[in-house]
Amino acid sequence: MLVEALLASFLIVFLAEMGDKTQFLVMAFAAKYEWKQVFAGMTLGILVVHSLAVAVGALAGELMPAHLMAIFASLLFLGFGIWTLRGDDDEEEEAHDSRFGPLLTVAMTFIVGEMGDKTQFAAMAMAAQYEGAWQVVLLGALLGMLVADSLGILAGALLHRRLPARQMRLLSAGIFLVFGIAGLVKALL
Repeated sequence: MLVEALLASFLIVFLAEMGDKTQFLVMAFAAKYEWKQVFAGMTLGILVVHSLAVAVGALAGELMPAHLMAIFASLLFLGFGIWTLRGDDDEEEEAHDSRFGPLLTVAMTFIVGEMGDKTQFAAMAMAAQYEGAWQVVLLGALLGMLVADSLGILAGALLHRRLPARQMRLLSAGIFLVFGIAGLVKALL
């Protein structure tokens, strides 16, 4: 049962994350920050979100209304899109990075973006299904997310090397804005 729980949670979360908004978000962050900082922030975010999901699933309760978190996440994505479009000059960007830091920025964005997401609900459901194996479900969910989102970091880092800074900024802003608008439309309809 433990191996089944590990493989099932890994595959379900991995497949659910492919092409998901947070995979594109880490791609955008990898174009702005060093990949190691993005990976660390992403890992911290994944650990927080999926630990909460598995705990809630194991207790068969609900953490918060999913539609409110979706609205909050969408507004945050719109804010990041506008901030990215604004195009801080190098001096201002350094001040933002030193004040908030890439690790915290990526982790918090990831946490908010994943709250109420299908991968979080998948981890909750797996924890409820594999009663007593929450640790294995958590491990499978974490590995699934890390593998899927590491592919996003790799893509973002490669794009950053190939595209001029202005085009990369526009692409990153576009990703945030599209997911912000789509999230608001979905949450409000």
